[in-house]
Amino acid sequence: MTGFKAACIQLNVGRDLEPNIHTARDLIFEAAAQGADFIATPECTGMIEPDSDAMIAKTPFEGDHPGLPVFADAARQTGAWLLIGSLAIKRPADLPGGRIANRSYLFDPAGNVATTYDKIHMFDVEVGDGQTYKESATYEPGGKAVVAETPWGRFGLSICYDVRFAYLYRDLAKAGADVLCVPAAFTKVTGDAHWHVLQRARAIETGSFIIAPAQCGTHAEDRQTFGHSLIVDPWGTVIADGGENVGVITADIDLAKVGEARRKIPALTHDRTYDVTSTEGAEPAAPRRQAHG
Repeated sequence: MTGFKAACIQLNVGRDLEPNIHTARDLIFEAAAQGADFIATPECTGMIEPDSDAMIAKTPFEGDHPGLPVFADAARQTGAWLLIGSLAIKRPADLPGGRIANRSYLFDPAGNVATTYDKIHMFDVEVGDGQTYKESATYEPGGKAVVAETPWGRFGLSICYDVRFAYLYRDLAKAGADVLCVPAAFTKVTGDAHWHVLQRARAIETGSFIIAPAQCGTHAEDRQTFGHSLIVDPWGTVIADGGENVGVITADIDLAKVGEARRKIPALTHDRTYDVTSTEGAEPAAPRRQAHG
């Protein structure tokens, strides 16, 4: 099968798990009613809690997370593949760091977890919106890139800030991914400047579809997210844009377009090795970090 209908759920979540879970569930069923075969929700589908200590305290262990059985049941009832963009998950006490995981869950139509992915790159920035973001104070970064098998082809998983690290997406595409998923809670200020450009660039560089569900609107402590969930084709054309409000967008995905784009510009086969030479007194270039999967 080379064709399917994809849906992005756009959310505006608050600090409490239960209402956010049920809003997401309702929109998943709305997407299924529109014929979606693959449905994706944003990063932080469970909650956005700006206070790091409160976030860690509220986060359940995986076996106790109230969202997982709800989303498993939604996958079973709709018969869709379901990507929950991310949930905060408490890690076992015997693991170092005392931090939590920012974890994507991919459910198959039987409600089984097909795979998970923990966000690799931590959003430790000050972007000029009056907020300070330091994910590394709350989250333990993941260490594995993930490519998942679906009935239509391979999907590469990532989360939000990962999108600024082009090598990850190149690695995913070289591992066979035809579709790259980028669930996000992009800030309003960075979204205005960079969101569309980055998503289109990752599609163009790899000749892949991009499916990027997003958070939107104003959250606790006046945190603002950009919205504009996107579905982008392998030539870099935006084929669906969620705008600024909560809701669902869909697009028909024809994976034959992946092969077409990669035949036209076979950049994935044109990599070369090279040395980096710096002038005297300049900082040497850091070696490329490889994500493993």
